[in-house]
This record gives sequence, C-alpha cells and structure tokens, in this order.
Amino acid sequence: MSKRGIVRLGTRGSELARTQSGTVAAALERLGLAVELTIIKTSGDQNTTSTFASIGPQGVFVREIEQALVEKRIELAVHSFKDLPTKSPAELVIAAVPARIDPADLLLVRRDAPAGNTGDWLRLKAGARVGTASARRRAWLMHFRPDLVVEPLRGNVPTRVRRLEEGRFDAIVLAAAGVGRLQAEQRLGSALGAVEVVRLDPERFVPAPAQGALAIQCRRDDERVLAALAALDDAPSRSSVTAERAALARAEGGCDVAFGAYCVATGRKLTLVAMLERGGAVHVARVEGGDPSALGAAAWAKLDAAMRL
Repeated sequence: MSKRGIVRLGTRGSELARTQSGTVAAALERLGLAVELTIIKTSGDQNTTSTFASIGPQGVFVREIEQALVEKRIELAVHSFKDLPTKSPAELVIAAVPARIDPADLLLVRRDAPAGNTGDWLRLKAGARVGTASARRRAWLMHFRPDLVVEPLRGNVPTRVRRLEEGRFDAIVLAAAGVGRLQAEQRLGSALGAVEVVRLDPERFVPAPAQGALAIQCRRDDERVLAALAALDDAPSRSSVTAERAALARAEGGCDVAFGAYCVATGRKLTLVAMLERGGAVHVARVEGGDPSALGAAAWAKLDAAMRL
C-alpha cells in the first residue's frame, strides 16, 4: 500500500488497457477504495513492429507488471486474461475474473473493398489482404480460406483500424471485447464508419483462451485487496476461462502457437471447444462436463489423439 493509503493499480499504457483498468478502478472506488493507475511499459509494448511469435514467449505483455506486483510497487494489476501465461509467480493470485464480455473475433472489412461470394461467411474476395499479428488468427484464416493473403499487423486497436481505413488491408481481425470496450468509452470515434463488422462464430473461428475476460491479479498475502476484489468475481466467467486455460496449459501454448478454446457455462454444465493447428492440419475437439480443469484435460486428450492418427 502506498504511504497515502491509495491502492496502486498497474496497467499497460494502451488506450484499451487504460479503459479496462479504469473500469475496474471505478468499481473498486464504489467499494470504498482509493485507486491510482500506474502505467507500466512491457516488452510487448516496446516492440510494435514484429509479430508476436518473434518477440518472445507468452507473457510479453505482463512480465514487467507481475514483477512490479512482486516488488510491491503496485497492489493490483488488470490484464487481458488472454495475455497471461498459464504460470505466474507463486506470490501472485488471480483474485477476480469480472463478468466476461463477447469472446468472439471480429472481421473488419473496408466497405470499398471488392466483395466476395455472398454465401461465404468471411465475405472476402479471393486474394484479399487481411492483417493480423496472431498466429492463431492467421492459421484459422488460412484453414478456411487458403486463397487469402494474410500479413502482419501490430499496434493498438485505433492504429490497426486506421491502417485498414488507409487501404493497407482489405480486412483486419480484432477481438470483439477490445472493440466493444473502446466504443463504450467513445475512444474509437467514427473510426468504424468506413468498415463492415462481421462477428466470427466462436464455435467455428475459435478465439484465444480467455478472450473477452479480464484477470485482476494481486499478492496472495494482501488480505485487504483480496477482500475487495472478491466482490468483482463472476463465477461462470471464472469457470469458463479456467477450462480454456487448462486446455492451453496442456498444449504448452503461447503467442506463437495456433490454439483456441471457447467454453460456455449453462448452469453447472460446461461445453468446451478447442482448436489447434499443428503441421499444417487443424484439429477440433468438443467436450462437455462440470469440472473446468478436467474438461480442459479431456479436450487436450482428444486433440492429442487426433494428431497421432
């Protein structure tokens, strides 16, 4: 805790990260905590041109923030849950997973780009140029439409949309959650006016594990912060992302691995779809159950068996 009794919340400096953290800070302030945002620049932020696969293992957007938590320079951190590695320092814990918003990917298509076959769910012409830095999104695009030209695209959400508007791409792929959060805060302005937005079915174009969810992290021994964060935890969202990340852990995934997982909680029943590209082939597993960790293991077992055929 800082000397002034203010809880310091660590966050990346992008507009999306600050929007996400600001939402959490406002919720905590309504619970009686004084919160101060602390901007921390991560390895992933410092390299804005390379693909994710070339700038290091999973965790490039969180390592410095987790270190600041361990060193008690901040009291809590808000992460896009999909950025967190499956293993974090033992001193830290995910104290809350707020209610998840749309986990799907969006295909943003320039309205003046030549249209494809009207019956094609991706709505892209043959040879269309699509921007993404994600190995997963690239693999899924090439699986469903091998005729597409998929090229690297880094930068924050407004920057990527601007590259699309400038005509550098016919389409780009973004997370629905990020776009939605920025729109809610009016931080995209009219940027989406020149594009058609196509929501990609998450059971078909399977998103990154925990996409759309936030992870609020703190130290295990910080009882005051733990107690406050408990009020922000959403049990169905936590169960779903736990199943997805359990499958990811077994896939030994990272930013350079094409792996997706999407879990839906219906009462006590969980349905998990996992998708993996390996050796040029894409494999899909669908499982149901009640225990999130066991479900992730079952999905990976199916994928592993399919790869051995």
